Amino acid sequence: MVENRTREIFVTGLKNAHAMENQALSIMKPQIKRIENYPDVATKLEQHVRETEGQIARLEEILSSLAEDHSSLKDMALSAVGTMAALSHTVAGDEILKNSFANFAFENFEIAAYNSLITIAELGGFPGLVSGLQANLDEEVAMAKWLEANLRQTTIKFANLKEAGQTAKV
Repeated sequence: MVENRTREIFVTGLKNAHAMENQALSIMKPQIKRIENYPDVATKLEQHVRETEGQIARLEEILSSLAEDHSSLKDMALSAVGTMAALSHTVAGDEILKNSFANFAFENFEIAAYNSLITIAELGGFPGLVSGLQANLDEEVAMAKWLEANLRQTTIKFANLKEAGQTAKV
């Protein structure tokens, strides 16, 4: 009985993670299209979009191994929320900074989600499924570290462009 409940928690968490990664794509893709002055940020976001697409594929593989499917409704809902979040920063004069803060926060949310999923997989007797989740976690940790390490540089570039009277927001 407990195993079935743990499996249910695990499957729900996997479906949530799938939707979360679709939300991440809907946040990053519009940012990439708007970036003009921060090629290093654009390059890293493009790389992470490819990683995120791989993460989605791993989650679908895990769900499939459990004879489950992702939730299209959750995917659509969180993608719409992500698109709105990305658009909300476009009116800000410091869009690149707001996006950097939001991306760093979102990466840490994803890190927490994967840490929890790994724990549930271990508790539920699904040790064979941990490696895919760990791969996703490792990519999220690397992205969060990059964002944190580059926040100062991005902020300095923003301030310098603004001081020079140039368009600095993206």
